[in-house]
Amino acid sequence: MNKLTRADLQSLERYAGERTAFRARVIAHKKARCVALGAHISLLFEDRLTVQYQIQEMLRIERIFEAAGIQEELDAYNPLIPDGGNLKATMLFEFPEAVERAERLSKLAGIETRVYAEVDGHGRAFAHADDGFDRSNEDRTSAVHFLRFEFTDDDIAALKSGTALSIGIDDLRMRERVRVADAVTAALVSDFGR
Repeated sequence: MNKLTRADLQSLERYAGERTAFRARVIAHKKARCVALGAHISLLFEDRLTVQYQIQEMLRIERIFEAAGIQEELDAYNPLIPDGGNLKATMLFEFPEAVERAERLSKLAGIETRVYAEVDGHGRAFAHADDGFDRSNEDRTSAVHFLRFEFTDDDIAALKSGTALSIGIDDLRMRERVRVADAVTAALVSDFGR
């Protein structure tokens, strides 16, 4: 997928006028790209539109309008856009109570490296977690992780032909596996450029 440039972004003034409609469009788009993995984990599979929205929101919140600041946001978020042979997701641990969240995250250090995507009949593609970001340590994991799943040409061909996709966690502390809904898989297949 093409990375975003400054030309793809709206000025703060223009975005303010179009934000409500753009936000509604992105929320509807995200629904077809989200996978619940158990009761407390969700994966939002990012693409160019979801990242564009995130950047526009950051520029708005931080009131960034200078070229250097805009470029910093592009540099920070563009790596979340799939590269044609992979899927990229933001993984969120969702525990509403702060005390429970801290306790649970302290027991799941490193779990983000045990998340996998599996094309039926093919091997598991374990996530590359947080490429270059320190989001976890030996004592705890973060509530947010950025995951990258690499797929072979055979995996991609199988997905394009309708083979089912599953997402799971293979760890004794937490075992989860869900078959991704066909509509979500179809949306994710559009991320493959091969």
